[in-house]
Amino acid sequence: MRAYFAALSEALRAAEIFRPCLVLDRDRLDGNIAQVKKRLAPGLAVRLVDKSLPCMPLISHIARALGTNRFMTFHPPVTQAVLDAFPDGDLLYGKPMPVGAAKAALTQGSAGWWSRVCWLIDTPERLADYGALAAALDTELRFAFEVDVGLHRGGFRDPAEIKALTIPGRMRCEGIMAYEAHAPEIPGLFGGAGKALKQASAKAAEFVAALDPDQRRILNIGGSKTALLHGGGVANEVSIGSAFVLPSDFDMPGLDGFQPAAFIATPILKALHPMLPGPPAVSRALQALGLFPRKGCYLYGGKWMTEPVFPEGMKPNGLIGLSSNQQFMGLPAGADVKPGDYAFLRPTQSEAVLQHFGAIAVFAGGRIVEFWPVLPMG
Repeated sequence: MRAYFAALSEALRAAEIFRPCLVLDRDRLDGNIAQVKKRLAPGLAVRLVDKSLPCMPLISHIARALGTNRFMTFHPPVTQAVLDAFPDGDLLYGKPMPVGAAKAALTQGSAGWWSRVCWLIDTPERLADYGALAAALDTELRFAFEVDVGLHRGGFRDPAEIKALTIPGRMRCEGIMAYEAHAPEIPGLFGGAGKALKQASAKAAEFVAALDPDQRRILNIGGSKTALLHGGGVANEVSIGSAFVLPSDFDMPGLDGFQPAAFIATPILKALHPMLPGPPAVSRALQALGLFPRKGCYLYGGKWMTEPVFPEGMKPNGLIGLSSNQQFMGLPAGADVKPGDYAFLRPTQSEAVLQHFGAIAVFAGGRIVEFWPVLPMG
């Protein structure tokens, strides 16, 4: 670990980056892409999740490597950027959009919206609203059903509900989106992840059976934590995003062999023997009890969705709290840290965090080789 972060530090100094930044290890990213290629079940395509990879060069790099033009999208400004960047891109919404948002996108966006976006429908009411929108705009709208296979976050819960629907004339059903993010969290007492995934796959098959044969182009299941555990079911594609950079929330058995590829790097502004405000005796007593560190540092920035990884043993302290300006971090007594060194923190998630620092510094072959611009937040 020490050698790796020493190399990252030298690369940042050589690139004259002395502020908080998001560093992407392209070599590790390529290793994670190779893991997906190796472990993806035959017959499954990958749909890249744009909210988890909110950087067009990053999405393009992965899409080229995997040979996919499928994307799962969540936010109209990002959707428009992906449409513009990928003329042959096929986009599926991963959450249902308010019909007003869909109308604004369809009337203000480029012509590509009309044929390449598949909207998500979770209720009969939303289907009717989108049907009215399609009629008002005199166009055909593609859609997929959001179906509940155990997550219970919304969507149709019974295949009979879908069979009973009358689909408006200007609406074309493309298939289903079945998300089972709950599966890895099911404790062994209740059958564990394996049983939950089998149940989710079986439930998805029931929904597919409720569709006509020409309504089964998109049979989507899975997310980063589960995509590589699927195979042999009715699905023809899985969604993957965060796994490629492996934030800490994705340290799951289904992603064994993947490596973290994204880190926040930030200069250490101060290294000191910390003291709390007030009488020094209070700080000394808390230190003797192990409640307050004897050594610490202040970072340039802070309060990010991260877990500290280097210097080893670095961690926040509840008595001082968090700061987005100068974050205090406690250090082990033997830590050798000085101002000007870099601290490294691992994002807990990739969505939003990757967009927080502007252009991403790309690390490869021991140096910062380029900067990748990120997509807008809104």
